[in-house]
Amino acid sequence: MDLELRGHVSVVTGGASGIGLACARKLAAEGCQVAIWDLTTGVDVSRLAAVESAVAETERTLGPIAHLVHAAAVPSGKFGFPFTNLEPGDWSRVLEVNVMGMVHVAHAVAPGMISRRNGTMVFIASVAGQIGSQTDPPYSASKAANINFAQCLAKDMAQYGVRVNTVNPGMVQTPLNRQVWQAWHDQQPPEKRRSYEDWAGEKIRSVAPLGRWQLPEDIADMAAFLSSARAAQVTGQTINVDGGQVMHC
Repeated sequence: MDLELRGHVSVVTGGASGIGLACARKLAAEGCQVAIWDLTTGVDVSRLAAVESAVAETERTLGPIAHLVHAAAVPSGKFGFPFTNLEPGDWSRVLEVNVMGMVHVAHAVAPGMISRRNGTMVFIASVAGQIGSQTDPPYSASKAANINFAQCLAKDMAQYGVRVNTVNPGMVQTPLNRQVWQAWHDQQPPEKRRSYEDWAGEKIRSVAPLGRWQLPEDIADMAAFLSSARAAQVTGQTINVDGGQVMHC
């Protein structure tokens, strides 16, 4: 299937690892010129000035941005069940990166897409934003905000021919997922601690009807499809790639 992405300029935030890296590789394989915005490359999405500078540099070197895949996100780094395990101060960085980072990227990228009356935005959220995951309340709340703001964007941007969608990964073995296990592990007494493989294996079997991990490449396939001409009539949607973890009756 030709996704008709060849020659287009795409931006992937959080593209240095995990799901973001898989998205960058997939878009590049489809012929896109890909700019990776990541903390490791000097783009802190929690700073509007850094994002605006990245837009200018990307468009100077590659050309107008046609597609955005926003995957940059951080967890709290603590196990949040119950929520009182966390202090209010543990929320700040998560909200700055996950919520305001999305706001900054949208504000910086949207004007160009509006002027060209074309473009796509795909935001990587999480099933945690739908089910109220207790393992990390700040992260879960931030992902619910991502889903909601993407719907607002889709409504605003439709008149300009710009499509906006959200992809919700389920259980993906990424550095972020391992951080959740580490936070849980560190608060357990020695006799209750389990290896990451044992802990995660039991969890995936219990929550995902398909009974297996989703891969970063699974998320990347959906992000590329939603960016493509094959999804020309798809906007304002929240699509789960979760092995059936979250089903709506």
